[in-house]
Amino acid sequence: MVNLILKFVSSCRAADLRVSTAEVLDCLNQLELIDTIDEVQFRTVLRTNFVKSRRDQAKFDRLYHLFFHEMGKDSGLSEDDPFAGLIRDTMEILYQRANGDMLYRSLLDFLSGDPLAYLTALRHMRNMDHDAPQNVRFNLGPLAGRLEILMQINAVRAKVIQFLDDRYASTAGIERHNAVDFFNRHLDSAYSLLMHEPRPLYDDLQNIRSYEQHLKYLGERPFSALTQQEVEEVRDVVDRLVRKLKDIVSRRYAARSRGVLDIKKTLRKAMRYQGTPVELAFKKRPPRRGKIVTLCDVSSSVWSAARFMLNILYSLQECFTKVNSFIFVSGLAEVTDIFENHEINSAIEKVLHETDIEYYAPTDYGETFRHFKRDYLDILNKKTTLIIIGDARTNYFHPEDRILSEMREKSRRVIWLNPEPESEWNSGDSEMFAYKPYCHELRPCRNLNQLIEFVEELIL
Repeated sequence: MVNLILKFVSSCRAADLRVSTAEVLDCLNQLELIDTIDEVQFRTVLRTNFVKSRRDQAKFDRLYHLFFHEMGKDSGLSEDDPFAGLIRDTMEILYQRANGDMLYRSLLDFLSGDPLAYLTALRHMRNMDHDAPQNVRFNLGPLAGRLEILMQINAVRAKVIQFLDDRYASTAGIERHNAVDFFNRHLDSAYSLLMHEPRPLYDDLQNIRSYEQHLKYLGERPFSALTQQEVEEVRDVVDRLVRKLKDIVSRRYAARSRGVLDIKKTLRKAMRYQGTPVELAFKKRPPRRGKIVTLCDVSSSVWSAARFMLNILYSLQECFTKVNSFIFVSGLAEVTDIFENHEINSAIEKVLHETDIEYYAPTDYGETFRHFKRDYLDILNKKTTLIIIGDARTNYFHPEDRILSEMREKSRRVIWLNPEPESEWNSGDSEMFAYKPYCHELRPCRNLNQLIEFVEELIL
């Protein structure tokens, strides 16, 4: 048992796994206290003593499986096997033909059940770039070393096959087949150690994003996929956007309020200073402000995008002469008073619970446009920007696109925001392409980035 543990420790050290003498002694003492036949206990003792951190666990597990399974009980070779003699003869001939090549001999040792030299060669190959000066470090050294070992593995495999074919062609098929299988399994194991270095476990790794990365991720998430926490974060982003836009618009209006130079008044004031224009006079002109009318589909598939749009528009009401808002599903309801008289979040709650809208009814765009034409068409004029937020899915009711044409004639602009991907427009019951000719602008609006881009263009 002691020799077995010492050989395993040597293999661990050859593979760059640090194991101290004190840890070996502790391990040997603890093995006397357990049933070493029980592999779970046996492996636990070795792992407890030889693994320093979570980063070493994968390497230890690979070495343990190699040493105690692939080279040990699972190797498929015992003294009683009829092809054991065949393998010993083959190995003896291969050793005689080694010609002092250390790498070649390390592979033969590996086939014989001693992986120490081969593991040492792998460690040397992987550390080749560490020995180079810092300013000339490349990955070419390890790559060249890996290629050399790979060529040696292929060379040994070819020689084994050739030797067995030449020497034992007349031997019973089953024994030769088992011998070839034995060598192939061990060479495959050597190849696996070469090409697939165990990586440290990272299942407990916390992937920390910077704030900018988090915002970018949040901005690309569809509104319909946001969690409750992300909804609150989007609201914070929208609040900051609103404050920023208000500041920009205020500065712009302040600059515009100066108007153009009033030459007559300036000259009259200049008379006080002997004709020198010390005081300048400007013609004051009120800034032009637009009027906004919104029609928001508040069915479940669209409401997630519409609520953020309403939130922004009503936070920026002072940037417009008037904001009229309507919600619809199978019918139309005006909610302007609710938003004007309540704080935005409570207003949204009232819209959801106190308006005369059947939220679970099938969406009917045709009835919505008929209702709007009948009761509200007069609020549209050439200063009005009409914004429609909806997926244009009419549930196969009449789309009444001609009414939208009349609404366009009375408005300055008609903008349609669709929360669905463009690839789904006009599929199934969507009438997006029927409404498209009557819109001045048609754009997807299914995440925060698209919404911010639209609002900035609308305001600025």
